[in-house]
Order: sequence, then C-alpha cells, then structure tokens
Amino acid sequence: MLFFILLLPGMKINAIMILASILFSLTSFLSVAQANPPPPMPPPPPGLPIDGPAGLLLILGLIYGIYKAVELRKHRS
Repeated sequence: MLFFILLLPGMKINAIMILASILFSLTSFLSVAQANPPPPMPPPPPGLPIDGPAGLLLILGLIYGIYKAVELRKHRS
C-alpha cells in the first residue's frame, strides 16, 4: 500500500482510503475472532460463623476491661 502512496501522488487520497478500509476490516475481524472468556470462579467455601465467637469475644473484652479498671483503681489508691 505504501508503494501506491509514494508512486502515484495524484491518487494519494484514494490509496489512503483503501488502506484505511483494509485496516478497519482487519480490526473488526480481529475483534469478532476473540476467544470466549473463561467461566467464572466458583464461590469460596463458607467460612467460620461470626455470630458465635463475637459474643464470646464481647464478654471476654468486658471482663478484661473491668479487670483493668479495678487494677487501675488499686494502683491509684
């Protein structure tokens, strides 16, 4: 195609149009010829329940907080 553009100066526009149409045709062909995407991953297995240990952690945190508050009062007295 570059050969036509360089040798025939009067036909530059026509050669550029031909080159552009060939490139657009190849681009559309390549976009249609792509492979299918892989299937989605399966969902992860269920994890540990959060509601059981959360209550236990809350109770342990309260006990630890009360212990630290009592300990702090002993040291201040």
